[in-house]
Amino acid sequence: MEHRPHPHLGSSSPLRSTWRASQADAPASGRWALHHTAALVLATLAPAGAAFAQAAPAATAGAAAGADAGWRRCAALSTDNQARLACFDQLAAEQTWKAPGASAGGSADASAVPPPVDTTLPATRIIDVARTDGCRDAQYSDLSRFWELESGTDCGTFRFRGYRPITLSVVAGSNVNRQPTSDAADHSATESTPYRRAENRIQLSVRTKVAQGLLTQGHPTLKDSVWFGYTQQSYWQLFTPEISRPFRATDHEPEVMYVYPTTAELPFGWKWRYSGVGLVHQSNGQSKPLSRSWNRVYMMTGLELSNSVSVNARIWKRIPESSGSDDNPGIADYIGRGELSAFWNINKDNTLSATVRHSLSSTDRGSVRLEWLQAVGSTLGGKSNLRLHTALFSGYGDSMIDYNRKRTVFSVGVSLVDF
Repeated sequence: MEHRPHPHLGSSSPLRSTWRASQADAPASGRWALHHTAALVLATLAPAGAAFAQAAPAATAGAAAGADAGWRRCAALSTDNQARLACFDQLAAEQTWKAPGASAGGSADASAVPPPVDTTLPATRIIDVARTDGCRDAQYSDLSRFWELESGTDCGTFRFRGYRPITLSVVAGSNVNRQPTSDAADHSATESTPYRRAENRIQLSVRTKVAQGLLTQGHPTLKDSVWFGYTQQSYWQLFTPEISRPFRATDHEPEVMYVYPTTAELPFGWKWRYSGVGLVHQSNGQSKPLSRSWNRVYMMTGLELSNSVSVNARIWKRIPESSGSDDNPGIADYIGRGELSAFWNINKDNTLSATVRHSLSSTDRGSVRLEWLQAVGSTLGGKSNLRLHTALFSGYGDSMIDYNRKRTVFSVGVSLVDF
């Protein structure tokens, strides 16, 4: 009977050489003893092999079942050691050794390459992240947003913003200055112009921040700033076609101001929000005899109570001019040397304001202006910067040409604010 070597003993293996040497040199009884010993070893390993087969993964269940049946068949030949050895030898030759995997699907999953993303497919979602400029962020107070006093209200430099309301209105005055006069020589009109008391008022006013963080550099929240502003106000005789509807007066008012933020807590819940200084020129751009102009330096400050009430104050000093260049002597005794303004936000759509100017002298002159601004279009959704603007003015200085003439003016129109 031919004996085949165990498959684990390769042709060049030292164990295979030993096996051949023992087959050639050993006597028949020795060879029988060797076969008997091998059969006993295989019989001893049979139960362990069956247990190993039962513990194989589910992915190799079919192969494990066949191997288990072979082991059992060979182990059952207990009476014939030669036949049992041959059975195990044949079974070992038929089986292919395969090391058990850690996971039946693990290696396949690990080696699997995900398919590439198809970039030609359209996006299924568009995420829109809304951004609100700090100077329009409603979580901050009106004064903080108006002057951009905090880092969170910053809208950057060299961006145009509203200053005073941009207004188009119809006005009716208690009188109209048909023949302007001045105490300066050669500055009084020589003839009367037939203006009407009803006219249009147009005001344009913008500003831009030109620098910031000059003295508050390094502060985590507060920002000081330098601004340039320009305001132009015109009275247009729209209802006077017989004299070709002229502009009766146009005033120009450029100014530069520095604003410093403050955070002082005051009694009754008030906060001191800012202080500043400024330089302003105001003139009507006319030649003699109607030329009017003056230059002032001023100091200003502002307080607020929550976001419902704010109070602003200015006090100024006229820069002196020689008598020969002064178009309007004593103008401060008429228009005033200071003003106090208060704003009350009744609700998000209605604001009342009052501005008082006074000469701060024995002349006791000045003016009062009352205004009501009501939001237009906010009921359609979102925020509206358009306002129905109703105003009542009484006193001196409604325009430069009227600096020394007292009158009362009622106006109704629309204004654009906070843009």
